[in-house]
Amino acid sequence: MVITGLFIVLLMVLVIPFISKRVEENLEPFLFVMGVAASIISGIMSYELVLKALEEPLMITLAVLVAGAGFFVLNKPFQNFINKILTKVNISVLVAVIIIVLGLLSSIITAIVASIILVEIIYLLPIKRKQKIVVCILSCFSIGTGAALTPIGEPLATIAISKLDEGFFYLFHLLSIYVIPAIIGFGILGSVYLLYCGHKNGNNNGMDIDDDDVILEPDNIRTIIIRALKVYLFVMALVFLGEGFYPLIDKYVLGLTPQLLYWVNMVSAVLDNATLTAAEISRQMSDEQVKAIIMGLLFSGGMLIPGNIPNIISASKLKISSKEWALWGVPLGLITMGMYYIILFWTV
Repeated sequence: MVITGLFIVLLMVLVIPFISKRVEENLEPFLFVMGVAASIISGIMSYELVLKALEEPLMITLAVLVAGAGFFVLNKPFQNFINKILTKVNISVLVAVIIIVLGLLSSIITAIVASIILVEIIYLLPIKRKQKIVVCILSCFSIGTGAALTPIGEPLATIAISKLDEGFFYLFHLLSIYVIPAIIGFGILGSVYLLYCGHKNGNNNGMDIDDDDVILEPDNIRTIIIRALKVYLFVMALVFLGEGFYPLIDKYVLGLTPQLLYWVNMVSAVLDNATLTAAEISRQMSDEQVKAIIMGLLFSGGMLIPGNIPNIISASKLKISSKEWALWGVPLGLITMGMYYIILFWTV
């Protein structure tokens, strides 16, 4: 009954946000309810888990709140700075630089800070909202993969280093040959996409007036606080989901081969990849096994909004819906995973 119940919850998490407009607009409370349900069904709901769920989002929420307030105060100088750059640099080139630089820096400045900088820049770019969504998703793939190169970048890397009892640069030496080309590839894709959009619209710079239905309003103190609270609830929900689904992971995932784990780890599109890392990785594994597990988690984490902290922060600021994200995130993730599956398992 436990496993059946967890499968039902997982199916609801995957399907309902795409068929219900109300749930799509209130994704954070929905995921929170699903997370609590998963924890209760699996029998692991406890005072300790509630305390962990309350504490885990604090640093992320504080970072979002402080950064949001900082950009609000410095809005005019920052806007002038971006506008000045746009007068000297073609927007397609600028987008490529943003995607690549933030992806590479995310392992040093953390994925959270990189994603906060990202959304503030994307907000100011003079392109259509649908183009901002594509640039945002490509950037989040870049940040999500780049952040794994050091234990500073994101919790997945921190947990992996701790469980493997390895040094600070272990993941950099293991993964950089795969991650850095991917980051550059995401940057090139962003540039080519905007060049195509500019050519299609008869505008070589790729710029367009935003005529989409969803209008992005400038931030104020109220919206900054609300966004920070949404991020808090989102991360809290992911804690409950990750812990609640552990019996499912333990029963069906942990015994799989690296090749199968690579694809099964697509569940990290809706679950916390740090939890999956903690469950799957052990000191007895070879470097090849560790590589397969982590690369699968990194690329699948960009497919849907709950998959990564950068996705959550970006979607909240830019008002990207689950459907809009999945429209680009899922194909991009699947194509990238397919390419890297061949590289990881067929070219060794």
